[in-house]
Amino acid sequence: MAGAHADVIDSPRNARVVAARALHSARGRRSAGAFLAEGPHAVAAAQEAAFAIREVFVTDDAAEREKRCMGELAGSGVPIHVATGRALRAVAETVTPQGIVAVVETPAPHALPEHPRLVVVLEQCSDPGNAGTVIRSADAVGADAVVLGAGSVDIWSGKCVRASAGSVFHLPVVTSIGAADAVAALRERGCQVFATSADGDMDLDELSRGSRLAEPTAWLFGSEAHGLGRELGRLADGVVRIPIRGRAESFNLSAAVAICLYSSASVQSPDRA
Repeated sequence: MAGAHADVIDSPRNARVVAARALHSARGRRSAGAFLAEGPHAVAAAQEAAFAIREVFVTDDAAEREKRCMGELAGSGVPIHVATGRALRAVAETVTPQGIVAVVETPAPHALPEHPRLVVVLEQCSDPGNAGTVIRSADAVGADAVVLGAGSVDIWSGKCVRASAGSVFHLPVVTSIGAADAVAALRERGCQVFATSADGDMDLDELSRGSRLAEPTAWLFGSEAHGLGRELGRLADGVVRIPIRGRAESFNLSAAVAICLYSSASVQSPDRA
């Protein structure tokens, strides 16, 4: 395929490559109003979700493997730049890129859903891998939204987008409101609010056996390093502990979120989880 393209990009110093590489930083993403989607799955998810794709960098081999995706992108008028491996590596953020990277326009911020059934609110989630995994888990159980409060990671960072496995393109992620304001707004919309703690006064197993989790619920979590802030924790209707039967001290953030969301989703609607 490379022989058919006289303008194959080879240099890491190519102007388009340099501009795309600037999106590795939060400052660059804010300035350009764009982010990178790396790998065929992420690019296809962005396209299916009708995100505005500004341009695509692809190697010959990847273009051959992803003919259908490339055809759909070309049919939509997306500029496609064939790049050599070294040029593509300059654009990509991973050590071993999958041969395709898209520059995607950052969408307008989402608002909280008007009639939520299941939402997770994160306070100061600074780990992009955790944030992306939480978004993926929330999407998997059919949650309505994820809220990332002030001090949380940029959801359009490469690591977060990759960790979400495409879910960041499907599920509303609300970043325009603080955690405390989100809790107040969700309560006004009919949600009960639960926080989690190792010494919580409510046991998740017992809660799951009752009917309370069948009600619209917002789960509230703090940072991996410091947990939930005391003032924000006071806003919860109850503090729930997840039983630990082995010798581990605790679950990490993304695992705890997945467990709580699945417990709610299973009770709210058995076929939802």
